[in-house]
Amino acid sequence: MALPDSRAIEHVFTVFADFMWGMPLVVLLVGGGCFLAGFSRFLPYRHFGHALDILTGRYDEADHEGHIPHFQALSTALSGTLGLGNVAGVAVAISMGGPGAVFWMWVTALVGVATKFYTCTLSVMFRGRDTYGHLQGGPMYVIREGLDRRWLPLAYLFCVAGLFGTLPVFQTNQVVQLMRDLVGMPLGLASAQDHFAFDLALGITIAVLVLFVIMGHITRIGAVTSRLVPGMVVFYLGVTAWLLIRYMDRVPDAFFLIIRDAFSGHAVAGGALGTVVIMGVRRGAFSNEAGIGTASMAHGAARTNEPVREGLVAMMGPVIDTLIVCSCTALAILSTGVWQDTNTDGVTMTVRAFQSGMPDLGVYVLAAMILFLGFSTIVSYWYYGTKCMSFLFGAHRQRHYLWFYVVLIVAGAVVSLQTVIGLVDGMFAVMSIPTMISALLLSPKVNAALRDYLERHSFVKSSQ
Repeated sequence: MALPDSRAIEHVFTVFADFMWGMPLVVLLVGGGCFLAGFSRFLPYRHFGHALDILTGRYDEADHEGHIPHFQALSTALSGTLGLGNVAGVAVAISMGGPGAVFWMWVTALVGVATKFYTCTLSVMFRGRDTYGHLQGGPMYVIREGLDRRWLPLAYLFCVAGLFGTLPVFQTNQVVQLMRDLVGMPLGLASAQDHFAFDLALGITIAVLVLFVIMGHITRIGAVTSRLVPGMVVFYLGVTAWLLIRYMDRVPDAFFLIIRDAFSGHAVAGGALGTVVIMGVRRGAFSNEAGIGTASMAHGAARTNEPVREGLVAMMGPVIDTLIVCSCTALAILSTGVWQDTNTDGVTMTVRAFQSGMPDLGVYVLAAMILFLGFSTIVSYWYYGTKCMSFLFGAHRQRHYLWFYVVLIVAGAVVSLQTVIGLVDGMFAVMSIPTMISALLLSPKVNAALRDYLERHSFVKSSQ
């Protein structure tokens, strides 16, 4: 029996992702987020200052339940979003949906603040025990502990999709593509036609490095990401600012292009406005994961007995990774004009933007940042996958996922970008259904907890 052709697999995954990311899912994510924002009377939006205070460690309690401090929980969650979703993901959005897709990424971030607040508050409010008796959080435990048993199939659906949606194939694929462009081809180790051996060797190297870190579980992951993520974000913003200063006269036009194309779709083949909206929401969800549920698993590990407090910390994620970092990437791509080159996609487009604006140093600076953030994302995704594996098959079997994950790192290095995007996007869409349904059903409990929290902390109440 012949093995299926790689192009056939790519087609199947692409069709699956396109089907899942139809308008009904856009309504669920964006419409659901708008409902949660209004239902909360926009109270979470008013307390970003308090969220920053929480991150300083001022409210950390060593005797509270959980595994890692607030700051490490946010760093772990951000390491799953800040990275190639903000560098390659933005380029994919622009190449497939035009500049207007960036506007709809902004929309997902704005409503995602409310979505993240609710889903991550619930991830602490309804934590459950795994088969080892360890405290865990995430949409599957929210559904099991917060809703009656008729909703339990949604928890299993989330975990099955999570096992595939959090695979490291996209991150590995783009890191390898970057290293092939910058190192392999200039040194003659790879060519545009023959690069399998180079990709495979690099994939194996990444797998070994990841294996070393994840053997330390969430405590080591939290320690690694809390050091990598903040420094890389500041570093990237500084480099991007330098690039945008050089193209300052083009930045206003880039903003105008984003707004104009968001409601016209002129930059998309056929002028399909629906494509612009769906692609923007799709890539925005991949960027900040609001409503997807992955970040809830990281925030569910926070050491706190105050669910609302963790929700306030979590809501900063969409602002940091989409409104700030993704916007910088988008403006760099649009201002330099590289987005009009149809021969580039993914991380290569972003590399070309930096190469154009900073020909001597920019591309290597970007490469360093991508390697670090891509690595941290791969590490965080392993944690998410083990939580799904543990819920489905028992915590004592999650160790088997480690070897499956490492093999998939290597596989991600040699498959096509479109295959990877189709698989991950499709599974992210499936994950969002249980996450958003549970958040909407349990939103009254979050509102009650929010009111109670504000009443008990007069320093918060006085800021209303």
